[in-house]
Amino acid sequence: MFRRRSIQKIKERAIENSLLLSALSSIFITIAIVFVLFYEAIAFFKVVTVWEFITGKQWTPLFAQPKFGILPLVSGTLLVTSIAVGVALPIGLIVAVYLSEYAPFKIKEVAKPILEILAAVPTVVYGYFALLFLTPILQKFIPNLSGFNALSPGIIMGIMIIPYVSSVSEDAMKAVPMQIREGSYAMGATKFQTAFRVVIPSAFSGIAAAFIIGISRAIGETMVVAIAAGMMPNWTWNPLEPIQTLTAYIVGVSLGDLPHGTLEYRTIFAAGITLFFMTLFLNILGFWFRKRIREVY
Repeated sequence: MFRRRSIQKIKERAIENSLLLSALSSIFITIAIVFVLFYEAIAFFKVVTVWEFITGKQWTPLFAQPKFGILPLVSGTLLVTSIAVGVALPIGLIVAVYLSEYAPFKIKEVAKPILEILAAVPTVVYGYFALLFLTPILQKFIPNLSGFNALSPGIIMGIMIIPYVSSVSEDAMKAVPMQIREGSYAMGATKFQTAFRVVIPSAFSGIAAAFIIGISRAIGETMVVAIAAGMMPNWTWNPLEPIQTLTAYIVGVSLGDLPHGTLEYRTIFAAGITLFFMTLFLNILGFWFRKRIREVY
């Protein structure tokens, strides 16, 4: 009996140590990534001033007379992300409300796997779908639309992140206790009123997390914009023109022949640190927003 308890304690201790090691390894990897970004970015900013970097409207680091203004890449990233968010957030929320409050069980059995399949499609497929299918269709309605543009990949990215938004939002709505819904029905509210005035506010913390996941996924997307957006760093907010995003630039330069350690090579770390601060700001804003929503409700 004593031996069996000793073996059980050893197993529990081994499990605890493995879990602790996993947690510490994730923290270490995060710190290592941030360290590499800052280390290489600091070497870049020793040559290029921060003011020139954040205010310049020309990004031509590989030209004979290089310019290092990051604003064209930032505007391209925000433009495509805003289009994707405009598509994904309302549709994803509507899908989540339907699956959580209205859909019969048989429809849920079919709809959920389809959404998961959308999330599992490789992004390169979405990229060529935007370039070869959606762009020609849009050009029939918008004659001055360029072959490479921000509108087409933005719409496709929005479709791509709908499963993330709808799945997490539905889970948050399903976590709302049934007593809250029954109380709303007892007060004479309809199903629609209960869904949008009771369930959504009660689950808004989880829904906000779904929105943040969707926006972060759109900001970090690479292949769709690399294929269909044009790889042209233009300082523009016109979705009909070709653009380049931060992630697309990083991929394009990383796959090139630039020597390691050169200023041109370090531009990918400068772009990476910009992307890091954008996503960090987004997550801080989302955390603050969720906190305020919890205080209100």
